[in-house]
Amino acid sequence: MPKYVIERNMPGAGALSRDELAAIAEKSCRALEEIGSQIQWMESFITADKVYSVYIASDQRLIREHAYLSGFPADTICEVKAIIDPSTAREARWVQEHDVAKESGIY
Repeated sequence: MPKYVIERNMPGAGALSRDELAAIAEKSCRALEEIGSQIQWMESFITADKVYSVYIASDQRLIREHAYLSGFPADTICEVKAIIDPSTAREARWVQEHDVAKESGIY
């Protein structure tokens, strides 16, 4: 299933208490249970005035349904096309080095 990053404009999000964040998470989980197994919340990142959430869902419609049921905005929904991290560069270097080695007859 596709993975999505959702940007939520939530002024003051970074100042929410642990209990307030727990209540938000609970509300989100209840909405997910209502929708069913075609959507999964992975994690969210709280900044000063925004929340960035990562979901796996069969389509964007389910993301919007979750936003409606939970009462949290889904201002921007972007489908993840690729994931990179430091290992991406290491793997590319390794492949390049070994392809060169194969071409030169070392292997």
